[in-house]
Amino acid sequence: MDRTVYDTYVRILTRELVPALGCTEPIAIALAAAKAREVLGEEPRRLVVKCSGNIIKNAKGVIVPTTGNMRGIDTSAVLGALAGNASLGLEVLSKVGPADLEATRQMLAQGVCTVELLDTPSRLHIIVEITGDSHTALAEIRDEHTNVVRIERDGERLFYKEVEEVADEDDGDLDALNLADILEFANTVELDDIRPIIKRQIEYNTRIAQEGMTHAYGGRVGATLMRHYGGDVRVRARALAAAGSDARMGGCVLPVVINSGSGNQGITCSVPIIVYAKYLAATEETLYRALVLSNLTALLQKRGIGRLSAFCGAVCAACGSGAGITYLHGGDYDAISRTITNTLANASGIVCDGAKGSCAAKIATSVDAAILAHEMSLDGNTFGAGEGLVKDNVEQTIASIGRMAADGMRETDSEILRIMIDQGSGC
Repeated sequence: MDRTVYDTYVRILTRELVPALGCTEPIAIALAAAKAREVLGEEPRRLVVKCSGNIIKNAKGVIVPTTGNMRGIDTSAVLGALAGNASLGLEVLSKVGPADLEATRQMLAQGVCTVELLDTPSRLHIIVEITGDSHTALAEIRDEHTNVVRIERDGERLFYKEVEEVADEDDGDLDALNLADILEFANTVELDDIRPIIKRQIEYNTRIAQEGMTHAYGGRVGATLMRHYGGDVRVRARALAAAGSDARMGGCVLPVVINSGSGNQGITCSVPIIVYAKYLAATEETLYRALVLSNLTALLQKRGIGRLSAFCGAVCAACGSGAGITYLHGGDYDAISRTITNTLANASGIVCDGAKGSCAAKIATSVDAAILAHEMSLDGNTFGAGEGLVKDNVEQTIASIGRMAADGMRETDSEILRIMIDQGSGC
């Protein structure tokens, strides 16, 4: 394999498969607040949080991790400002204690945080402004959950990164992805180059799946599947992936290894494959290679869609897990292509209406579609070109779905946000 492509794929996995505590949108808000507080140098008195529509959509309804049952953008920002550790990145709230939560409740009761919709072309955009007794501070995150592009104190710019630099840092690498190279990389990668990354994903995401299965989080989608649908491998793969989301959306403090900036997508990319690998008694090496294929396949699809959109990212991640399951069964490029195509032909209409408990059910539905797609593929069956958005080959089909999600669903995304705001539940 071309060494440049090889190194790029290792770099993508290293950058993308990182731990995050809780839903990444409220965590990104907390991170921006913690960054601003670092340079403020005194107790915060007021906060203004400006967010793109997709951030508001994904942060307004989910429980902020470490808080027990507290929700909302204002909670994320105030807690991040009071107790966040910005050096921990997406684990910014991992050191929060009871005293921090009480101080956050008191500040929220005083109405010190204002949330505003940010007019921006970026779907992932956060600006947190903090005022103290003597100083002001600002931190801005854009395009990626940890990508700080501006820090200011008292109006003086301390750090700044051009927006073009942000796009180049991400898209330049992802543009190198294609399914043929992904499969070759999965087959040939030196395991020592990816072992720490994949091992951590297996450990973290299995742990939170088990937590969601054994404790009462959210709608208990995972436990419901096991209780009412039996315990064969197809059900277990769906149930454990859903249970991980049950726990994560329900405020569980366990970290998740993410994919495409999303813990739910990281869980969906990995847990079904881990379940199938155990069922098939696959070797550790085969499991690792299947997970490499799954993660990069999910990122291949997100390349054309973006990190946040009206298109449910669980579908992209389920395509990855379906590809990985087919790989575990000895599937070649054509079989894996059929699995991806069949999944997209089935489940590509699922919309994202924000991060919340029902994400677990969408994960279960998407993984079910991926398992059906895999089994169709093993039988040699696939949906053909011209059937809806299916094109002549898998790359063209992925591109057509990406176009539909990124361009066609732009107004859908805006309407979803308007409906959510009209519900009157606040931010």
